[in-house]
Amino acid sequence: MAPIHKECEYLVIGGGSGGIASARRAAGVYGVKTMVVESNRLGGTCVNVGCVPKKVTWNAAAVAETLKEAGAYGFAVEGHVPFDWPLFKGKRDVYVARLNAIYARNLAADKIEYVHGRAHLLSPTEVEVEVAGDGSGATSAVRIRARRILIATGGHPIIPTNIPGAAEHGITSDGFFALEQQPQRMAVIGAGYIGVEMAGMMAALGTETHLFIRHDRVLRAFDPLVQDTVTAAYERPEAHGGAGIQLYHHSTITRLTAHPTRPGWRQLHYTSSNHGATGVLDVDCVLWAIGRTPEIEDLGLDQAGVARRPPPDKGFIVVDDFQNTNVPNIHALGDVCGRLELTPVAIAAGRRLSDRLFGPAARFAAARLDYANVPSVVFAHPEVGAVGLTEPEARKAYPGPGEITVYQTAFTAMYYAMLPGDSAQKPPSAYKLICAGPDQRVVGLHLVGRASSEILQGFAVAMKMGATKADFDACVAIHPTSAEELVTMK
Repeated sequence: MAPIHKECEYLVIGGGSGGIASARRAAGVYGVKTMVVESNRLGGTCVNVGCVPKKVTWNAAAVAETLKEAGAYGFAVEGHVPFDWPLFKGKRDVYVARLNAIYARNLAADKIEYVHGRAHLLSPTEVEVEVAGDGSGATSAVRIRARRILIATGGHPIIPTNIPGAAEHGITSDGFFALEQQPQRMAVIGAGYIGVEMAGMMAALGTETHLFIRHDRVLRAFDPLVQDTVTAAYERPEAHGGAGIQLYHHSTITRLTAHPTRPGWRQLHYTSSNHGATGVLDVDCVLWAIGRTPEIEDLGLDQAGVARRPPPDKGFIVVDDFQNTNVPNIHALGDVCGRLELTPVAIAAGRRLSDRLFGPAARFAAARLDYANVPSVVFAHPEVGAVGLTEPEARKAYPGPGEITVYQTAFTAMYYAMLPGDSAQKPPSAYKLICAGPDQRVVGLHLVGRASSEILQGFAVAMKMGATKADFDACVAIHPTSAEELVTMK
């Protein structure tokens, strides 16, 4: 069957947060004829297998922690409180499906044509979409000619190809949200934020959790304060205020095999510096969290002449500060570019791109996202928040004698005062301010502890405005809160 031919002014490949944000700004604000192509569910990674279901699961884990602590506040919560994973998963799935429907309605409201299928670039101005069929196996094609094209296809998790059994016996964060039953004993491989979040949630929900990392600390892209505090908290027994996770340092996974006697279980073969030279772990779930790679397979970037980063840099699309590729009418943003892979970053970049391309030039000719001082959080146990430079980055950026001043504190949040034991047996809180120059402008802020994700946003605004240590000091503290520590540090 010959393809159907369509034309538009702006074609967005990728129906995730960034692509939809750009499409809606173009169509809804500037009246641009816009189309969106998405091969999976609308909302992308964040809505379907990322931020949203992850945070819902983290909320469940937080409830589990609260139930364990309730007795210290006088509530009669006796013994083990069971967690109904199938019930929870069903409700989480319904919530995500509702968000998918909202995205579809928003596209329709802005008069954006949505094509459900897989896009392949034929040239810098033409795309062919293999349209998803009705389940009968039949497919059709739509050929779209566009004046401008945005690539916002995101990324997907990596499964190692050099480890026998890795794909057959392991899952990624995508597969995690499809689990129908709660794992009893789970191995998580990876020290980044996804691995740390998954391990923390599962441990809090009662799964025996084993976390394998290549080096000696987790979250190595974050400030040393964060690395040290979270690593120690994860290894500390639950009875002593920790997550109670078995942490395997300097570890290597050598292979995964089916368990010889337990159907559905696996055997994970590993080496580790702190659990014996070699070992075998019986688990019913192995989750790979070793990074992500851009979703560019069969996209046809070469046919359109779009440049990518050379190996070993995963092939991310090369863009400038304005989200322009090397092809004048093709743009790219979000995870497919490999720069600050965060949903709000993609959304902000997408809106600014549409402002610049389609808005009044007098106002938006130089519109672009400022990638400096972007806040980020890790929904670990305890939570992490960070904005700006780490201490090593700051000392490199400001190498002069005395240019960097560091303020930090460690304390126990008041919430835990009612729990038994001393401070060393309770979940930690630790904050760091990094200040630069004679005016002590705050260039880095790092938080570990209860409510860090909520605390960070307002302080990120202050840093974006160029706040100094004196500005922090001049702010009257809110008492009693953990956040007051940030305006009372000496």
